[in-house]
Amino acid sequence: MSGAQGLRWLRDPLPWTFALLLALVFGMNHLHGLFAAWFPDLDRPVYQQDSFISLVWAHLLLVAVSSLIAVVIGVAAGVGVTRRAGKEFRSLVETLVAVGQTFPPVAVLAVAVPVMGFSEQPAIIALVLYGLLPILQGTLAGIESVPVATREVAQGVGMSPRQILWRVELPLAAPVIVAGIRTSVIINIGTAAIASTVGTKTLGSPIIIGLSGFNTAYVIQGAVVVALLAIITDMLFERWVRRLTAWRQQTLVTSSSAG
Repeated sequence: MSGAQGLRWLRDPLPWTFALLLALVFGMNHLHGLFAAWFPDLDRPVYQQDSFISLVWAHLLLVAVSSLIAVVIGVAAGVGVTRRAGKEFRSLVETLVAVGQTFPPVAVLAVAVPVMGFSEQPAIIALVLYGLLPILQGTLAGIESVPVATREVAQGVGMSPRQILWRVELPLAAPVIVAGIRTSVIINIGTAAIASTVGTKTLGSPIIIGLSGFNTAYVIQGAVVVALLAIITDMLFERWVRRLTAWRQQTLVTSSSAG
């Protein structure tokens, strides 16, 4: 590694943030003295009912499943209403998805729990509804950002509408779509904490227990780890979007030169 590369790595906040997350997840018990000094009135200043590594894993799994479902539904809906046969349903789809996000996740849990019981399913439904709008908006904006001339070139070389969608529109729309997914995932990382109110183990567990038991230390521990997860995820998505944007610009320049 050259000196310039090493200096660039040291200036990169991602590895340092990731190292801080690992230190907290695996070493929270070692901070007992620190939290005891901050909160001397607490008998148990460090959350120990579950290991933080298991909570992080459960939290990420819940976010991954709900985000994957939201991506499939959101991208499919966005593509569908940009086709000739689905354009008349665009306003209806946008309204329904917008209503889904304005419906509080806690209210979704309150409605779903009596039907599905205390499990991950109500939480997944709430997170999917809450994360659809950014993905739908990103898909619509991304597809509409594809230049008309590029579509005409694709038609000129004999591509079918399906081939234009998969080989031209979606790849060129990818940076904007991924930006929408980025927003949705970040929202879900924070919102997934409420899943602990319906019996699901997440990083919301120390937060909920801390709030109900007036244990501020638990709340801080859960909130800090959730925040670090969101920050790291945002950094990773930001780099992905940057690479996709550079590739898109290069592709458009190449296609315009060829045309």
